[in-house]
Amino acid sequence: MEWYAAYLLLGAVAGFLAGLFGVGGGLVLVPVLLLMFDAQHFATEHIMHLALGTSMATILFTSLSSMRKHHQLGAVSWQIVRNITPGILLGTAIGALTASNIPAQGLGMFFALFVYFAAGQILIDKRPHAARQLPGLSGMTGFGTLTGWISSLVSIGGGTLVVPFLLWCNLPIRNAIGTASAIGFPIAFGGTLGYITVGANIQTLPAPHLGYVYLPALFWIALATVLTAPLGARAVHRLNVGVLRKLFAGLLLVLATKLLFKVLS
Repeated sequence: MEWYAAYLLLGAVAGFLAGLFGVGGGLVLVPVLLLMFDAQHFATEHIMHLALGTSMATILFTSLSSMRKHHQLGAVSWQIVRNITPGILLGTAIGALTASNIPAQGLGMFFALFVYFAAGQILIDKRPHAARQLPGLSGMTGFGTLTGWISSLVSIGGGTLVVPFLLWCNLPIRNAIGTASAIGFPIAFGGTLGYITVGANIQTLPAPHLGYVYLPALFWIALATVLTAPLGARAVHRLNVGVLRKLFAGLLLVLATKLLFKVLS
């Protein structure tokens, strides 16, 4: 029961941060889940994949809530979502297959480097200038495939990649964020399905599980994130988010460094 309480607390923190900063909780969930799974003595060769798969499954719930709110505000460009989704689904399938063939150490190093990149983005806080229009269907499919592949490998909702791209393609910031939130759902759906599929026949995973998704962690984390993400979104209007973003970036750097030292050792 103490682990269930720990999952609930982790989900509460990740959901609040996701609502506050508009980033997927995976950047925080994956390194902490890795430590928690290790402390429970889950099979070492699978804990990185299990952390990624479980984190990706939680994004299904948070992305639905976020997508609904942005849709109500009229901030989602559904034409973009429709054009990019086939590439997203293809990319997440490739990403899950890629992850299943990468040793846990290599996957952990890739994740840590990506978190460094995300933290750097937050610290610099420089938005790309609009320099072009949206590409055609083939271009959107290509970008969607790349986004789905990377998002599946590091278990994120894709906003870190999609928002700058849409801003570069001359979409207003409000619509870029709203559309990215909607794109997070096909990323989470495809990534979760991929991790369930590639882990389906592994016998040494802890029960109960669906492939690389550990169900007790999913249930308690998802429950908490759905409750606390709206609180984070409301806190944006009351707190000094500029300072908090820098503190959040510092937290990401600490988590990434701890993860890097762990996988290298």
